[in-house]
Amino acid sequence: MAPIRLRHPKGVSTIQVDLDSFSIQDLQQAILAASEIPPSLQDLKIGYPPRTLAVIPELPLESLGLKAGDQLIVSQKPGAAPTQAATQSSAPAARVLSHNAALGNASVPRIPPASSSSGPDYVETENGTLVHRIVPDDNSCLFSSIALVFHQNISKAQEMRKIVADAIRADMITYSEVILGQAVIGISQLQETLTVFSIYSHPRDEYISTILKPSAWGGAIELSIFAKYFSTEIASIDVETGRIDHFTPPPETESGNRCVVIYSGIHYDAASLAPTPDAPADFHQTVFPIISNSDDDPILKAGKDLASILRAKRAYTNTATFDLKCQVCGQGLKGEKEARAHATQTGHTQFGEY
Repeated sequence: MAPIRLRHPKGVSTIQVDLDSFSIQDLQQAILAASEIPPSLQDLKIGYPPRTLAVIPELPLESLGLKAGDQLIVSQKPGAAPTQAATQSSAPAARVLSHNAALGNASVPRIPPASSSSGPDYVETENGTLVHRIVPDDNSCLFSSIALVFHQNISKAQEMRKIVADAIRADMITYSEVILGQAVIGISQLQETLTVFSIYSHPRDEYISTILKPSAWGGAIELSIFAKYFSTEIASIDVETGRIDHFTPPPETESGNRCVVIYSGIHYDAASLAPTPDAPADFHQTVFPIISNSDDDPILKAGKDLASILRAKRAYTNTATFDLKCQVCGQGLKGEKEARAHATQTGHTQFGEY
């Protein structure tokens, strides 16, 4: 018997199959036992990008080319009456997929139906659903998003900060005081206060010390460090404009893979691909092979469509034009530029958004 890893709407299972003597029907029965999805409704995919397996129950299992340790992704086909057990476990996903089935396999923005309006936004593609993975508004959003992408665990955000600090310490040329000797902007979502950390005497040491604090934000410098550290391009998609900024690793370490983060002006989130919008986190893929740097790349196209959905909801902040008030002296200011200037002139570092 050989182990096959199974990802399905109820979780992750390992089933045992006989690769030499089982039929595909035997595999389907084993999947039924683990997922409660009847054979007639099983949609089986394998690999990345996930490709659908041609399932003919009477054929021997070896015709699928499975190997011990392979992983199958199982979802429920739309448009058919599920069993009672399947209805209880995955009805929301089935309704969404059935509603969109007539739209074909193109990347199609879909705002979740009213019954799941509290859930994340998503875009359907031919290889799955690109889901907006929302992380907490706690000043560590960039680090949490990167931890989610590369470790599937946002609690590792502080470890991501240490990666940045170590990289800056190790490369005094790339991360010189000229590059780092600037104000570091952070906005506390919990206190609704904009804090300007002004760096004067020792920009390099101060930057390292500041970036290790949970209150400090990350931005372009940190994204470039993460791209190099993980040998993976990071595509940052701006919600307000739809612009994509590509942070790429050095050519000698480039892996040919890409991940996506969504930037709202004051917040970063991640994006991941799943079989259905409400699939468990274990089903989500967060790193994708690079196809192109244009809409020919299905993940980039879906990411831009996802940004369009968020833009329509005005889920972004224009930091160049938003209205601020100095919490120390009461002066009204417009945008990040005036906040920086005011902090430099007065030493005041606490601002609230009107």
